[in-house]
Amino acid sequence: MPARTNPWRFCIAPMLDWTDRHYRFLARQLSRHARLYTEMVTTGALLHGDVERHLRFDPAEHPVALQLGGSDPAALAEAARIGAEWGYDEINLNVGCPSDRVQNGAFGACLMATPERVADCVAAMREAVNVPVTVKNRIGIDHQETYEEFREFVDIVADRGGCEVFIVHARKAWLSGLSPKQNREVPPLRPEFARRIKAERPELTVVLNGGLADIPSMQAVLEDLDGVMVGRAAYQDVGMLAGIDAALFGERETTDRAEALRRYRDYAAGRVAEGVRLPTLIKPLLTLFQGRPGARAWRRHLSEQAAKRPGDVTVIDEAAELLRR
Repeated sequence: MPARTNPWRFCIAPMLDWTDRHYRFLARQLSRHARLYTEMVTTGALLHGDVERHLRFDPAEHPVALQLGGSDPAALAEAARIGAEWGYDEINLNVGCPSDRVQNGAFGACLMATPERVADCVAAMREAVNVPVTVKNRIGIDHQETYEEFREFVDIVADRGGCEVFIVHARKAWLSGLSPKQNREVPPLRPEFARRIKAERPELTVVLNGGLADIPSMQAVLEDLDGVMVGRAAYQDVGMLAGIDAALFGERETTDRAEALRRYRDYAAGRVAEGVRLPTLIKPLLTLFQGRPGARAWRRHLSEQAAKRPGDVTVIDEAAELLRR
């Protein structure tokens, strides 16, 4: 079994509209060891947009990785340099998103067809920063079906680009005919591709993403792979993260969700004082007590009252009282 000290043992996937800085702060209160990822940020957004809006994060979030979207080596190198200057612990290249917007920019999953370009991008980014540069990729696109095609991609990006960490979303992506949501569900999972590449290239760090919905399934993967990355399960039941450190890292006890909530409540008060509206801040909290008594009342009160009182953090206190009844 891979060492529990491996930095990529448990990761929370970059997810658009979910893994913002507020979600990541809450996730850190639930797990000391989880590796957190930003939403994907395009090179254009950093080179020509509001850098602080995209890159600001709380020091408590460490270790935290910045995921970049792009296909130009020079632009990616500059964006990676900016991310490293802001203090990110890792720069990750998106080679997995199949959305039309990403395809129109010639990056994301369509880069699976051009491993040499991915290698050039990784090499340029590695030259620009002193933190790990990693790749999150699919196992193929469109009519790419074979392990040999996937292996060729990994070999080129590792040997020519110097990439040492591959986060493998173990489904291929259809660049036309399926929505991004369908591309997360319809193509069959092929986790054996990740296991085989790890067996054949043991010097690489291989992390499995896709279809991991509970802790037992993660524990099973960690028998022969370096790490797991969890996506939807980490927001559909964010309280699940409270058990990660005990189950995957050998901590003695699970995290106290109530204590995590108290710390997040103080954080939320600080953000409200800065002008952040409460509906944005309560979004990560909605599933914190999923499956527990009072969870429905908790969600309803947060949703209804935050919209009516967007500057009143005591809405969180009131919702917490409903859990105690």
